[in-house]
Amino acid sequence: MSSNSMANLPFSYTIRRSARVSRMRIVVTKDKIEVVAPPKVAEKHLHQFVSDKRQWILEASEKVASKNQPTAFPLPLLFAEGVGIPFQGQHYPLAVLATKNQRVKISFTENLVAHIPDTLPKEAHSQAIKLALSHFLKQQTKQRVEQLVHVHAAKKQLVPRAVIIKTQKSRWGSCGIHNDININWLLMLAPPEVLEYVVVHELCHLKERNHSARFWALVGEHLPHYQQQRRWLKQYGGELMHYGLGLVQSGFS
Repeated sequence: MSSNSMANLPFSYTIRRSARVSRMRIVVTKDKIEVVAPPKVAEKHLHQFVSDKRQWILEASEKVASKNQPTAFPLPLLFAEGVGIPFQGQHYPLAVLATKNQRVKISFTENLVAHIPDTLPKEAHSQAIKLALSHFLKQQTKQRVEQLVHVHAAKKQLVPRAVIIKTQKSRWGSCGIHNDININWLLMLAPPEVLEYVVVHELCHLKERNHSARFWALVGEHLPHYQQQRRWLKQYGGELMHYGLGLVQSGFS
C-alpha cells in the first residue's frame, strides 16, 4: 500500500493493489480515501482516475462525515433520570422526583422535572414519563401558539377560526379550507423562532393560499429573517420528525 496525493486535490488518499479486483475503484470511509486497483495499472492512471472523480469523492466524504456526526435529537431507550430531552431548542437533563400525587406531572422552570407518584413501580416509570411529557408538550405548544397568533394576527387581519395542535407525521403545519390552522407539537422541541416561523407561515396562508411571491413578501413583513428558520427546518427537520415518529411509535399520540 502506498500513500499519494496530487497537489491540486484538497484531500490525500492511499493506493492498495489487489489481484482480486479487475478494475479501479475508490472506497471512502470516515478514516480514509482508498484507491483499490489491479497490480498492473500504471500509477499515473490511478492519479488521473482520482482527479477525474474529485467531485464524487468530495460529496461522498461529506455524506460519510454527516452520518458520523451525533444526531441533534437522539431518542432515548428509557426516559429516566439524567436523560437529555430537547425542549425549545436546547437539551435538558431530565430530573425525576417522587411525589405523593396520583399522576405523573412534568414541570419546567430551569430544567425539565418528572414528578412520579411514589407508589408507581419503577418499571412503569419510563412509559408514564413519556405519556406525561407528550401531554406537557402539547399544552406548552398550544399556549405558545396562541400567544404568537395574538402577536401576529392583528397586523394584517390574519385571524384563524381555530388553532389546533396535532401530531403530524409529515408536516409542521397546515391551513384548512375553513381557516383553521394546524401546528405540529413537535415544534416545541425546536428553537422558539422556528415555531414562530411556522405559525406565521400558516397565518399568511389565510390570505395567500399558495407560495407565490406575494405570500413570501407577507411572511417577510412579519418576520424579516424568516429564511434562517427555513434553513433550520431544512437542516434539522428530518431528524426532528424522525425523533417524533419514534416517540409516537413508543406510545405517544
